[in-house]
Amino acid sequence: MTQRAKIETGPTIDAGAELDPVHPVRPPVQHRPAGLTAAEVAERVARGEVNDVPVRSSRSTVDIVRGNVFTRFNAIIGVLWVIMLIVAPIQDSLFGFVILANTGIGIIQELRAKKTLDSLALIGEAKPTVRRDGVSAEVSTSEIVLGDCIELGPGDKVVVDGEVAEADNLEIDESLLTGEADPVLKKRGDQVMSGSFVVAGGGAFTATKVGREAYAAQLAEEASRFTLVHSELRSGISTILKYVTWMMVPTAIGLIISQLVVKDTDFKESVARTVGGIVPMIPEGLVLLTSVAFAIGVIRLGRKQCLVQELPAIEGLARVDVVCLDKTGTLTEGGMDVTELRTLNGSDEAYVRKVLGALGESDPRPNASLQAIIDTYPDSDDWRCTQALPFSSARKYSGAAFSEGDGQTSTWLLGAPDVLLPDGDPVLGEIEDLNQQGLRVLLLARVSGELDDPEVAGTADATALVVLEQRLRPDAADTLAYFADQNVAAKVISGDNAVSVGAVAGKLGLPGAERTVDARRLPAEREGMATALDEGTVFGRVTPQQKRDMVGALQSHGHTVAMTGDGVNDVLALKDADIGVSMGSGSEATKAVAQIVLLNNSFATLPSVVAEGRRVIGNITRVATLFLTKTVYSVLLAIMVVCSQVEYPFLPRHLTLLSTLTIGVPAFFLALAPNKERAKPHFVRRVMRYAIPAGIVAAATTFATYLLARTHYSGPGALAAETSAATLTLFLVSLWVLAIIARPYTWWRIGLVATMGAGFLLVLVVPWLQDFFALRLVGTTMPWAAVAIAAMGAALVELAWRVVERRFPAGGREEQPDQGQSEPEQPEPGQPNQGRSDRGQSDRGQPDGG
Repeated sequence: MTQRAKIETGPTIDAGAELDPVHPVRPPVQHRPAGLTAAEVAERVARGEVNDVPVRSSRSTVDIVRGNVFTRFNAIIGVLWVIMLIVAPIQDSLFGFVILANTGIGIIQELRAKKTLDSLALIGEAKPTVRRDGVSAEVSTSEIVLGDCIELGPGDKVVVDGEVAEADNLEIDESLLTGEADPVLKKRGDQVMSGSFVVAGGGAFTATKVGREAYAAQLAEEASRFTLVHSELRSGISTILKYVTWMMVPTAIGLIISQLVVKDTDFKESVARTVGGIVPMIPEGLVLLTSVAFAIGVIRLGRKQCLVQELPAIEGLARVDVVCLDKTGTLTEGGMDVTELRTLNGSDEAYVRKVLGALGESDPRPNASLQAIIDTYPDSDDWRCTQALPFSSARKYSGAAFSEGDGQTSTWLLGAPDVLLPDGDPVLGEIEDLNQQGLRVLLLARVSGELDDPEVAGTADATALVVLEQRLRPDAADTLAYFADQNVAAKVISGDNAVSVGAVAGKLGLPGAERTVDARRLPAEREGMATALDEGTVFGRVTPQQKRDMVGALQSHGHTVAMTGDGVNDVLALKDADIGVSMGSGSEATKAVAQIVLLNNSFATLPSVVAEGRRVIGNITRVATLFLTKTVYSVLLAIMVVCSQVEYPFLPRHLTLLSTLTIGVPAFFLALAPNKERAKPHFVRRVMRYAIPAGIVAAATTFATYLLARTHYSGPGALAAETSAATLTLFLVSLWVLAIIARPYTWWRIGLVATMGAGFLLVLVVPWLQDFFALRLVGTTMPWAAVAIAAMGAALVELAWRVVERRFPAGGREEQPDQGQSEPEQPEPGQPNQGRSDRGQSDRGQPDGG
C-alpha cells in the first residue's frame, strides 16, 4: 500500500463505471495531476507568470531612511539650524548636530531590527507543497508559477487563486475574505481564493492567478510586514506633537516679533536668542526614542526566536489582562502516546486493533491523536478504505468506511465520546474517571449510514475506548505562574473534554483549574457568556466559532485579550483577539493572522514578550515626561518674555547643554532600562499630569531668577551674567525632575543623575568650557539666590507630583475604566515596590508608575 489514504490505486476508474457490489470502492479523483514539468516552469518564469508579490517582514531601507529623516520637526529644526550656522557661532548650532546624531541612531537601530525580522521571517515562511514532474516538494511562495499544482491539507493556507483539481472531503474556510464563518465544501472544478485556508480534508488545486492578480494578493504581505500601525503609545505621541505644534507656532511668532522688532538689540544676537527660544519647544527626541525602543525590543525578542510581525504587538501584549490558551500545543506538546485500549460491549480486541490501524491509514494528514494510533497499531494490508471523513473541530470526530479482507464492509467513527454518545450513557461515567486523571479519551464506534450524513453520529455503537496521554510542556507551569504573579488571568479554551483539560491545567498549577465548564452549556448571548468567562478558568468542548465569540465576549467587558494557538481551529479567535500568538510549528493560517509567532514553539517565550512590552511602554512614558516638561517650560518662558518685553535669557548653546544633560543622555538610558509593571491606559493624560506642573514650576522659577538678576547686575556684561544665573536655576530644577523620574533608585540610576550634575559643574569650573557655552557665574549673592530659588522650585515639583499621585493613583478607577483590574498588581519576585499595594517613597512621582 503506497498511499496513506488507502484509496485503491491502480487503473483510473471511469466516473460512470459500475461499482463491484461486493467491493464498493469509491472511485478516487479521475486522475492525479503530475503538475508542470521543469521546462514548463522555466517557460512561465521567463514570461513573468510567477507569484512575485513581495512578502516583506519589514519596511524597506528607503522607507526607514525617509521615515527617520523627513519629519515635520526635523524640517523645522533644519531651517533653524541653517539660520544659526549663518548668524551665530558654531556652539549655538550644536542642536543641529545632535539631531543628525539622533537621526543616524534611529536609522541604524531600525535597520538592525529589519535585519533581525527579515532573517526570522525566512525561518517562519510558509512553504506550500507543489507537485512538479509527478514529485511533491516544498517551495517558497514566491516561486509558484501559473499552472502549478499545489497540494492542500488541514491548516494549509491557499496562497494563490486557483481551481480545485483533487478533493477528498476538502473544506475551505473563507471567513478572512468573506466574513462567513461556515466552511465551504469544495469539489473538483470549484474555485479557491488566496487568503482562505483548509479546515478539513485535503486535495490539490491548479494556480490560475498569481502575483498581484490574485484576489487577496496583499493579505500575506500585510500580515507579515514590519508596520507602524495604530497603538496607544504612537497615537498618544502624535496627539502630543499636534498640541505642541499648535502651542509652538503662535508663541514662536510672538517671540520673533518681540526679539527682532520691539527690542533694539544686535540683529544677530536677537536671531540667536529667538532660535534659542523656539528649538527647545520641539520634543524632537521623543519620536526617535520611541522608534529606538521598539526596534531594540524587536532585536531582543528576535534573539529568543520570537517574530514580532507588527511592532505594536509588543506594546499590546504588555497591556493584556486576559490570555486565552489552547491546551494542545500550548500547555501540552504536540505528540501523544496511546496508554490503554479498552474494548466495550464484548468487542474482540484483535479486531479493534485492525480497525484502528485501518483508520490511521485512512487519513493522509493525521492529527496528533491519530498519529499516536498510527504509531501503536499497524496497518491491515487486506483492508481497503472506500470512503473517508477527515477530522473537523466543528464535528469533533473523523471516520472511514472499509472493505474488509473477508468481503465484509463496515463504517467507523473515531472522536469525542461525549459527542458520539447520548447523555446518560454508562460509558461516559467510565470516561469521566479517565478525564479526571488528565487523560484524553477517544471513542471508536461502528455506525450505519453514509459518513457525510450529519446524523450519522446518532447511530454510533460504542466499540472501544482509546486512552491517550498528553505530554505536558516542561515550561508551561512556570509560564502560568508568571501570568498569575502579573495579575493576568489565564483562560484555557480547548476543544477537548472539559474535565480532561481541567486535570491538565491542575497538574500545571493553574489557579481555578477545578472550575471546568463545558462550552456547550455556555449562554449564547454575549453578556451571559462574558460573565461565565469572568467566573470560569477552564473551558472544554469549545468550537472554533465559540472561541471567536468568547474573545469578543471578554473584550465586551473591557478586557485586553491575547489568544494563543497553533491549529486551524484557532484562526478565527486569533484574528479577533487584541494580540494573536501562534506557534512556529502551527498551521500556515494561524501564522498568517498572528501578530507574534514563537518560532521556537516555546510557550515560555511569552513572558519575555510581555516584559519587553512593559519595558518599552513604561520607559517611553518616563522619557516623554522629560521631553514634555521641557516643551512646557520653553513655551511658558517665551510667553513671559513676550509679555515682559525683555530679552530672551538663553542662547541655543545653553538649552542644548541643558537638554543633553537633563533629557537627551539620561532619556536614552532610561528608555532601555528594565521595567516590569503592566502598561496602563491614557498615556497622554498621565504624561501631561506630570509634565505641566513640572514645566510651570521650572518656567516660573527660571524667570523669577532672571528678573531678579536683571535688578542685581548692570553694565556691559549684565545679560551674560543674568543668563548664567537663570541657566543655573533651570538646570537644578530640571535635574530634580530627572531625579524623580529615575525612581525607584538603583545604583546606576543614582550614578546617572550624579553624572549629569557633575557634567554641568564641570562646565561651570573649566575656563574654556565657560567660554564655549558662555556660562560664567558672577559674584556669590546672585548664584546662591539662584540655588535657593531652584530649591524652592524642586520642593514645589515634588509637592505637585505627590498631589497628582494622591489625586490620580496609578491603576485607579479613573485610569482603567471597566477593565476589571481593580485588584492590586503582584510584584515580580525579587522586585520590591513594583506592585500597586506598596507605593511608598520609591514609587512616588513616577508618571508611569513603574
